[in-house]
Amino acid sequence: MLFRTAADDRPYHLGPFPLETLPRDEGVAGEESRSSPVENSAPQPQGVLGRAARIYRDLYASLAEGEPAAKRAPIPDDPARRAVDIKGYAYFMNASQVGICRDGDEYAVVVLVEAERVPEPGNPARGWVEPAVGEVIDMRAAEIAVCLARHIRQLGFPARAHVAGNGKLDCERLAVLAGLAVRDGTALKNPFIEGRFALAAVTTSYELPVDKPLAREALKAKGLRYWLGINGAMSGRERNRRAKRATHLSRYPMEQVKRVERPTTLVLDDEVPRVPKRASFFDRALRGDLGEKAQAERNRFAFKQPHTAGMMAPMRSMVPLQGGNPSPQKAFLGDAAANSRAIKSLSYFLGADLTGICEIPAYAWYSHGQDGQEIRPYHKYAVVMLIDQEYDTMEGASGDDWISGAQSMRGYLRGAEIAGVMAETIRGLGHPARSQTNVDSDVLHIPLLLLAGLGELSRIGELVLNPFVGPRFKSVVLTTNLPLEPDRPIDFGLQYFCSHCTKCARECPCDAIPWGGKIMFNGYEMWKPDVERCARYRLTNSKGSACGRCMKTCPLNKVVTADGPLLTRIASWCGVNAMWLKPLLVPIAVKLDDWIGNGKRNPAKKWWLDLEIVDGACVVPKGVNQRDLDLSHKIDPAKQNMAVYPASMMPVPNDNSPQAVDRKAALAALAMMESPLQAKERKARGGPKPLHYVPTPPKAGAEAGKKPELANYGGVR
Repeated sequence: MLFRTAADDRPYHLGPFPLETLPRDEGVAGEESRSSPVENSAPQPQGVLGRAARIYRDLYASLAEGEPAAKRAPIPDDPARRAVDIKGYAYFMNASQVGICRDGDEYAVVVLVEAERVPEPGNPARGWVEPAVGEVIDMRAAEIAVCLARHIRQLGFPARAHVAGNGKLDCERLAVLAGLAVRDGTALKNPFIEGRFALAAVTTSYELPVDKPLAREALKAKGLRYWLGINGAMSGRERNRRAKRATHLSRYPMEQVKRVERPTTLVLDDEVPRVPKRASFFDRALRGDLGEKAQAERNRFAFKQPHTAGMMAPMRSMVPLQGGNPSPQKAFLGDAAANSRAIKSLSYFLGADLTGICEIPAYAWYSHGQDGQEIRPYHKYAVVMLIDQEYDTMEGASGDDWISGAQSMRGYLRGAEIAGVMAETIRGLGHPARSQTNVDSDVLHIPLLLLAGLGELSRIGELVLNPFVGPRFKSVVLTTNLPLEPDRPIDFGLQYFCSHCTKCARECPCDAIPWGGKIMFNGYEMWKPDVERCARYRLTNSKGSACGRCMKTCPLNKVVTADGPLLTRIASWCGVNAMWLKPLLVPIAVKLDDWIGNGKRNPAKKWWLDLEIVDGACVVPKGVNQRDLDLSHKIDPAKQNMAVYPASMMPVPNDNSPQAVDRKAALAALAMMESPLQAKERKARGGPKPLHYVPTPPKAGAEAGKKPELANYGGVR
């Protein structure tokens, strides 16, 4: 309990509920065969949120069917190992429970999704949520089932998703046969879930082992062992802890974190340049700036694996839904504080993990879009949300192996869904709103994360760390003019911690994270990473898809819940509530983190099959990164060659032809960067901002290029 818990040894594919402990009754199958089938239908959606969720559910339903890949994947012959991958993927996508049964000549993978809590009376969000609970969980179940069906099709097997209102499959009967529910008259009951839940299923010829139906005695499963956490499953006491928190608060006690007026790193607001989307190194790779190899891999790097292939089409389909005109009938909501409470409750009901609000400074808007057109700021507020990239899967991974791309894309997909539904809801209430996603965003997320009080800048560089999930998240933003109450930045002592910890730099596979001190870059104080080196590695990683090794190995990559190790909970409390202890505790914590092996792979959490998509078909990859900790790796900061590309070295924003990077000049540019102290002294004496803060101007008289088409990413299904 001090360093580890039973959850560390729980196989991932068993899920968060201890279904494996429940009594089974094979005789139930005969009873179900005599019952009348119930059509998989859905009533008309109610209210603005219900209508918004229905739009997204229908989007998923349109992708329920498709042709399998022309070639079968080199998958294991053992059906049990196949089931680990299939169930693991469903749990990775946040299914509450998963079971498998036969449906005639096919197999059916049944997905159950539990509803989140309805906001309290007096919270404006209650009126949006209460009539839309079923619609929202149907949407979530549809998302999981469709991505799972697409994954199976990418393996070369037929598969179809069956979601509410789509198809005549009786999901209630299948849930009973798959051991997820007990029939009680005309109602279904789950042994662990008392509230509402939704069902969806995937039928396939892919051979899988079947689960047995539950015995009626399974409904008596909630006892002392459940309260304590049977077999390392989520405990009843942790579920109870979450249920007691107000719905506008996350599961983590962010209200305990110290709030400050300014971010804990220096930001020279009047000097931060607005930058174009064209300057992102992933965008530069797409345009050919990094050469032919990086350009070719940019079109497939994160989606060259079958789990991410399942997510690609839904992500693309959401882009046209991100914006739109508000309803002409404007609904009165409340004052800014009430609106903020409602918006946060709505975000958590839809599945966000942490949410903050801020006003959008001008420099947080991109200067030019992907098509080279100038972007003019159009909304006042940003609702910034974090999607946890999922601790247990990261525990089973090296950080840069074949699941790393899926971890990112799952976060982006879920974020796009949440922000999209929220924006649609706000527009339905008569207020302007737009979701800003990884596929199409007009704002930079990092400054908004800082201002919304969701974290501090870390040694990893252009990455924010949260006190409870560390760097293990993806962000999504909703912008709006709905009156909101901004949060304030936070201070949990991360600058001191990162100053005395170099673990992310030590474990970076391409030495892109600085070992030395901070500099001023484009108006920000930061540990500046070599983003070109990082981007090239993530794009061309031949033994994995993308990379998140810095997140994997960070000492703050932890789970802080009632089920977590005692030492983790104590350290987290001290880190947030007793920052005066940091000079004593940080050196110990850094050494202890290595000593207990945090950052190593945990075999119990490895659920996925290592496969690569080449020319539309899955093959055995040439290799798999299997890194653990490299305690001996060290670089002299004075000898670490780091390239920086300040605003003056960014590409022409409205020229989409290749503009090759000048790495030699970028290496030399490091010497031009001020230290934070030098920047403060210059500002104090009224000195002008550095010339390298001035962005490369657009090409005069040039017509903006077309917005690039999203790539097909290796013929995903």
